Parts: sequence; structure tokens; C-alpha cells
Amino acid sequence: MIISIAISALAVVAVMAVAFTVGRILGRYRDIDVFWPLGFVAVAVVGFFASAGTSGSDSTQRLLLLIMVSVWGLRLAWHLAWRSRGEGEDPRYTQIMRGAKGGSEIAYAIRVVYGLQAGLLIFISLPVTVGMNAGSPIIPLEIIGAAIWAVGFAFESIGDWQLSKFGADPANKSRVMDQGLWAWTRHPNYFGDALVWWGIFIVAASGGWALLTILSPLVMTRLLTSVSGKPLLEKRMASTREGFADYVEKTSGFIPRPPKR
Repeated sequence: MIISIAISALAVVAVMAVAFTVGRILGRYRDIDVFWPLGFVAVAVVGFFASAGTSGSDSTQRLLLLIMVSVWGLRLAWHLAWRSRGEGEDPRYTQIMRGAKGGSEIAYAIRVVYGLQAGLLIFISLPVTVGMNAGSPIIPLEIIGAAIWAVGFAFESIGDWQLSKFGADPANKSRVMDQGLWAWTRHPNYFGDALVWWGIFIVAASGGWALLTILSPLVMTRLLTSVSGKPLLEKRMASTREGFADYVEKTSGFIPRPPKR
């Protein structure tokens, strides 16, 4: 298992090295958001092949984890790359890089931007790494996990599509997106992301040992709801979107529910 985790870590480091190179070429750090989901795909791919000869590993569970992570990661990476095309630096990273305070920007970026995200990626992907090496999964748990993943993937994909369609209309430039899934939750994409990783965890844990990695989906959920996801986005929207205060009053902050009148 330690060897599997080490291999996954090397895959993540390789992806982050590519992300750093692309960032230096384009002169912006926001592209690490595109490489973040690709890092999980890399973990799933190397884990799938590295565990092929592992005694007792279940081929169905390995394939299911590979498909779930890859479909989620590739869609999200493509969406983020398409959304950021032709744009400059993300204000979040501009703010983060102010912490360099005259020191080496490259060293600071490697430590705070790429290093931190690499560490989080390795930790959050532990259910995938461990699950690839587990055997004799509990079939009902696999079905439940896959169903939760499917609901989450639908929320995230549909939410992103609805927001892209809304934002494509110049008349909506300063308006709040409060239609479709966005009328039920202010963050259908983040809610879907959380469900995706709980689904992956349940599938991985159906084989036994991955149950010990429950902190991984908890950390992902925490990031989305209280750290880098919801709080930062809502802070920016409060100052750039008309009627955002009213939207907050009538719409759930995370878990979907019918909007208040």
C-alpha cells in the first residue's frame, strides 16, 4: 500500500510540474485549476495499472473507480479550460501571490500554490489509491456509491452548463444566476462535486480498507463549503452581482431545497 501511495504521489508531482510550466509560459497561475482534476485522473490511471497484479484486488471495483474519477476529472478540466480561455489572471491568485512580499515569486508559487494543492490532491485521492488495491467489495455499497456519484455528476455538469448559457448573454453580465438548479442551491456545482467524492469514497470503501480514508471526502467537502469554494466566490459575487443579498435570502447555501418566496 505504501508503494501505491508513493506512485500516486509521483503522478501528482508530475502533473503539478506540467501545471507550473504552463503557468510560467502563460504568465498566470489560474491554470492550476485545470490541472487539479487532471491530477485525480492521473492517480486513478496509475493506480489502476499498478494494482493490476495485486493479489486479491477486485477488477470490477478498480474499473469502476477508474471510470468514475476519469469521467469527472476530464469533464471538469475541459470545462475550466474552456471557461478561462483568453482571460488573464484569476483575482484569487493575484491575492495569493501578494504574500510573496518581494521575495522569490517562483519559490512562493511552488510552495503555496502548487505544493499545497499537490498535498491536498494526494490526501483527497487516498480512497482511490487504497480502493484500487482492495478486494471482495460489498456490491450493494458499490451500487449506492455509484448512484451518489451519478447524482453529483449530474448536479455539477448541469449546473456548469446552465451557468455558461446564462453568462453567454451580455444582458446577464451583472445579474445573479438564479434559474434552474441555481434556484435550489447557490452552488449546484460545489454540491455536485462533494457528492461525487462521497460516491467515490463509498465505492472504494466497499472493498474494506478504504473506509479508513474517510477524512479525504470530509476535507474535500470542507474545502468546498468553508475554505476555497463557497466563501471566496460569494465574497466576490456580493460586490459584483446585482440582487445578490436577495438571492442569498431565498436560496439554500449548499444543500438543494425549493427557493423561498
